[in-house]
Amino acid sequence: MSDVLNGMRVVEVSAFVAAPSGGMTLAQMGAEVIRIDPPRGGLDYRRWPVLEGDSGRDNVSLFWAGLNKHKKSVAIDFTRPEGKELAQRLITAPGEDAGLLLTNMPPRGWLDYDRLKQHRSDLIQLTVQGDRHGGSAVDYTLNPRVGLPYLTGPGDYQGVVNHVLPAWDLVTGQMAALGLLAAERLRSKTRNAAGIGQGQHVKLPLEDVALAIMSNLGFIAEAERGVERPRFGNDLFGAFGRDFVSADKQRVMVVGLTLKQWQNLVASCGLESDMEQLALRLGRNFKLEGDRFKSRDEIAGYFARVIETKPYAEVAALFDRHGVCWGKYQTVQELVASDAACSTANPMFSKVEQPRIGPTLTPASPLNFGSGRRPAERAPLLGEHTETVLLDTLKLSSGELGALLERGIVALGQGQRD
Repeated sequence: MSDVLNGMRVVEVSAFVAAPSGGMTLAQMGAEVIRIDPPRGGLDYRRWPVLEGDSGRDNVSLFWAGLNKHKKSVAIDFTRPEGKELAQRLITAPGEDAGLLLTNMPPRGWLDYDRLKQHRSDLIQLTVQGDRHGGSAVDYTLNPRVGLPYLTGPGDYQGVVNHVLPAWDLVTGQMAALGLLAAERLRSKTRNAAGIGQGQHVKLPLEDVALAIMSNLGFIAEAERGVERPRFGNDLFGAFGRDFVSADKQRVMVVGLTLKQWQNLVASCGLESDMEQLALRLGRNFKLEGDRFKSRDEIAGYFARVIETKPYAEVAALFDRHGVCWGKYQTVQELVASDAACSTANPMFSKVEQPRIGPTLTPASPLNFGSGRRPAERAPLLGEHTETVLLDTLKLSSGELGALLERGIVALGQGQRD
């Protein structure tokens, strides 16, 4: 079992995607990640998709359960002074591999780094921000700014097309996990004789992540040179890749990005001679991915005549036999119902009983270390670990815990109340 981060304790004060996904990434590798939420749940506690129609489970968020696997949940009313003080104590509690805070809440008030540092000088705090000034931003506001909705969709479409995948949030979440680990490594390397290393406040703006990636992928450099990239529909930009429909109306995507991929695709359809002649006629070299892209419409006609005359099963067998890079278009329901990769046949997945939701196909970390993966674990109930964390980590007495419960400063999870 791989618990590479065993012993590390991270406190997470967060909502939605970026910070929770970063915390989950650390928890899946063995870190103790303690998420603090208000007793009635945070901003994302009812985020869609939710269960509907069952009076006992109505509005239970599949989203929240998905992004909080492997974590512990503590419910504290941090709108009240006692709750703020308790949360700060938990963030700055002793421990060589503790004193790590991951948040996307504004770093002010009880989450102000300088205030927290008074209680623990080597505190590491990573704050996910919207923009570098601390303003609000999400994928659906950043994508319009960086131009992607004008590059997505059919080539002749004049409107804008938003993407449903929160790419910047997801990348930011992984960078947040990486940032915490990097800062913790520095703290470990700089510890003095008293065991105190260098703490710091790391800020990670979602806007900067989006801009950096747009630059890294060449979009910004292209625009600097006056090039306004048009839409190319489902075509792979800069090489050959396109969707085709089989004789029985199944849609597939084929890709010839590398030379090997291109050669395998051509061989699978028996088009070696045709492609040589087409390249000569067009005066292009199909060993170059750019020339394949320029000739994509002419090339596609040859592949269409092969793929569209064969049933899907035959097409799939041909592609697999020749090592083609390809994929079948399918709905999410089809993915879950019939794709072995999205099942317990894939060692990453297992069926886990998620309270209030039921048996759920649940992934462990995609990282497969030499010692294997840490098995998938469910998400906690809200406040499920309030009692154990406050008693074990903060060393509260049962009387102190009882008093906090009586005044509504903290709350226990559903299972503990029952």
